[in-house]
Order: sequence, then C-alpha cells, then structure tokens
Amino acid sequence: MYSEPEPEIAGRMRGMHIFAAVALDATPIGSREAWGWRGRTLGRPVATSSGDGWLRVVSAPAHRAGGRLWTGPQEAERSMPSAVPRPRLRGRRTWTEGEYGYLAELYDKATHPTVTSHEPVLQAAPDLDDAWWDGLSTALDAIAAVPSDRVAVRQAYLDRAMPKYLGIAVDTAAPAWSTAHGDLHWANLTRPRLAILDWEGWGAAPAGYDAALLYAYSLLVPETAARIRERLGYLLDSRSGRFAELVVITELLQSTTRGDNLELEGALRTRLGELAG
Repeated sequence: MYSEPEPEIAGRMRGMHIFAAVALDATPIGSREAWGWRGRTLGRPVATSSGDGWLRVVSAPAHRAGGRLWTGPQEAERSMPSAVPRPRLRGRRTWTEGEYGYLAELYDKATHPTVTSHEPVLQAAPDLDDAWWDGLSTALDAIAAVPSDRVAVRQAYLDRAMPKYLGIAVDTAAPAWSTAHGDLHWANLTRPRLAILDWEGWGAAPAGYDAALLYAYSLLVPETAARIRERLGYLLDSRSGRFAELVVITELLQSTTRGDNLELEGALRTRLGELAG
C-alpha cells in the first residue's frame, strides 16, 4: 500500500495486471490501485463469475522469481486455521516476460478497508473496538501454533545485523521461535472487521515478532502504542518479547538507510534506549 512508482514501472505493471485478468477470467472494476513497495506489486478489485474479487500481481527479476515469497499465500491457504481471518486465495498463475517473472493471485475481495490506506506507519489513532483486539490476539496465537518449515527471520541475519544497526552489545540468540505473519502492519489489517492481508513472508521468527512489529509501526501514536501493550502485553512483556522488539528495531533502522521509514527513526532509537537501559 505504497505510492505509485515511476511511470516505466507503473506502465509495465498495469499491462501485466491486464494480462493476468484475462488469464484468470477476471475484469478489473473501478479505478482503485494498491501499489506495493517500489511498484513490486499491484492489486485491483475485479469482477468474476463467482463474485467480486481482488487480483494482485507480483513482479521480480526473472532470475529471482519464485521461492518463499511467491509460495507464501498458497501455503498459507493450506495451513492457516479458520481462527485467522483472511481473504481466501481462489487461483494463481505464474509467467515470465522479458527480464521479469510474474505471479498473479486472485483472492476473495476484502469486505472492509485497511486501517491505513498507504504506508505501514500509523499516523493517527484508529477507532478499534474490543472485539477487533480480541480477534487479533486470537489470530496471532493461532498463527504462532502453525507448524511450518518456512522462515521469516533467519538467525544468521540476527547475528550479522543486530550489532551493526543497534550499535550495542547484544545476545543475538533468540530466546524462542514461533510462526509469524511476518509483515503485520496497519496497511495489512482491515477494520471494523479484522482480516489479515499479504501472506508472502510468513514463517518462523523470534516469538512475539508480529506484536513487536505492529507496536513499532505505532510509535508515533502513543495512544495506540499503549493500547497494543495493554492488549498484546502477554507477547511483548517477556524476555522473548523484548528480544523481538530489538529484532524489529534492527530491521526498521536498516530500512532507514535505504530511505524508508525515516519518520520512525527517532522513535525507534528512543525505544532502543529504553530496552537497552
């Protein structure tokens, strides 16, 4: 849910979305477009013979197409229990054209809007009732219990990146691991009825990772950050949860070196100081 990319990428992706719609017997409706990071994905509402849906096209250089990120939604469809609310995957296609490989995924249409429409970072407190928070807690517990050999965060990355980006001496061995969604931010959550979107990167991560990521993306809105600690404190207020926060801070501070999440840097460093203290 990012801004539209540069014209060359936008034109190529729109053309591939039309191609995918024909291949999956879908017709784009309306003018809404949902762009992924730097134009890597494009999603649009579509009409099909079985009802309205959502068609998402993913692109990557041909030599990097495939692998964990491309199989994530398909494997989530097979593995995630009903306690995890999400649009169901109806069909998929893969193909290569020129220098790029593509994946098209046809989903049920989400019936409610995402909490934020573009960036993952929260800028204002959303109106979320107790049922929404209860559903999120239940979903995170259910995700954590799913057995899988998928990996969302690698120990080798922690060993390399945590000392570099945290700038402090830290034990990089995760106290515990569990299954995580892996990209739990506000543009991947719907309201007022909860659904969790974007299942590309799910897999094993330090326990508490999803709660820690959502908390980090909420640091600019203290009211919501406090609400997360109130409702998900059982995941965060432990040795594992504090370690997960350090992992998330590592990743997001690294992202600022690429020009992303710059508005979060000050809050992340403040929180790092609290954890390190």
